[in-house]
Amino acid sequence: MSYVDEEIASQPDCWQQALDLTPKNLPEPGERVAVVGCGTSFYIAQAYAALREHLGLGETDAFAASELPVGRRYDRIVALTRSGTTTEVLHALAGAADTPTVAVTADPATPVSDVARHVVPLEFADEKSVVQTRFATTALVLLRAQLDSAPSDLPEQAARALTAPLPDGALSSTQFTFLGTGWAQGVAQEAALKVREASRSWTEAYAAMEFRHGPISVSGPASTVWFFGRPPIGLHEQIERTGALVSVSDLDPLADLIRAQRLAVGLATARGLDPDQPRNLTRSIVLDHP
Repeated sequence: MSYVDEEIASQPDCWQQALDLTPKNLPEPGERVAVVGCGTSFYIAQAYAALREHLGLGETDAFAASELPVGRRYDRIVALTRSGTTTEVLHALAGAADTPTVAVTADPATPVSDVARHVVPLEFADEKSVVQTRFATTALVLLRAQLDSAPSDLPEQAARALTAPLPDGALSSTQFTFLGTGWAQGVAQEAALKVREASRSWTEAYAAMEFRHGPISVSGPASTVWFFGRPPIGLHEQIERTGALVSVSDLDPLADLIRAQRLAVGLATARGLDPDQPRNLTRSIVLDHP
C-alpha cells in the first residue's frame, strides 16, 4: 500500500481530531482577511474564503502566496502550509509588516514559526507523500469548524467516502472535469489537481454554471464530469447528452473529495504509475529567490 493510500484512509480520524480542537488566533467575525497558500493549499484557501464571505463573516480574499498584493490592508493574514518551508509562503508572511498573521501547518518546527505571529499546528495530519490529501482536508475541516459550518457527521461521511463506489467507468475515462459552486469551487480545483498530479490525466475545473460557456465542448464519451454538491438545474442532463459520465454524490463536497483522491490513486495504479512519486514534483518548493 502506498503512503498516499494510508493517508487517504486516515482522514476520518484526522477530521475528528480537527473538530475537537479549539484553536486561537484564527479570524474573528468582521475582520478583513487574506488567505494564502501554494498548490493544494491555495485551493483550500479559496474554499475557506468563499465560505467565510458567504456566511457574512467578513470580506475574505484568497491568493496564491506569490500574488499577495503589496500594501493592501487586511486585519489578518492566514497562511496554509503543510511543510512550513514553502518559499512563497514564508516571503508573504515576512512582508506582512504589522498585520497579524497565523500559519496553519503540519510542522511547526520549521521556518514558518519564525515569520508567522501565530501558528496552528496540525502535526497529526502531516504526510510522507508528495501528493497532499489529509493535511489539506483536515485544515479545511478545522477552518469550517471555526466558522460553525462543519457538519458534526463529517468524519462519518469521510468514512463512507472511503468505501463508496467510484463512478462506474471513471477509471476508463481519459478526460476529467470537476465542477462546484460557492466554496466547492475550491474543492473542484483541488480534485483536478489531485488527479493530474497522481495520474498525469487531462483534468479541468470550473464554476459549475461556467461549464456551459465553452468548456463543455471538450466533454464526450471518454470524459467524466464530477459535481461537488448539487448540480445547477438542467446542467446534469445537458452534460449527459455529450455522452460523458456524470458523477453526483449526496456527500458533503469535502467528503466527496476523498472519492476523487481515490480516483487519482486508482488511475495512477491502472497506468503503472507510483502515486507516491509524481513526476517533476517534490514535497515542498524551496527556492533560492522568492
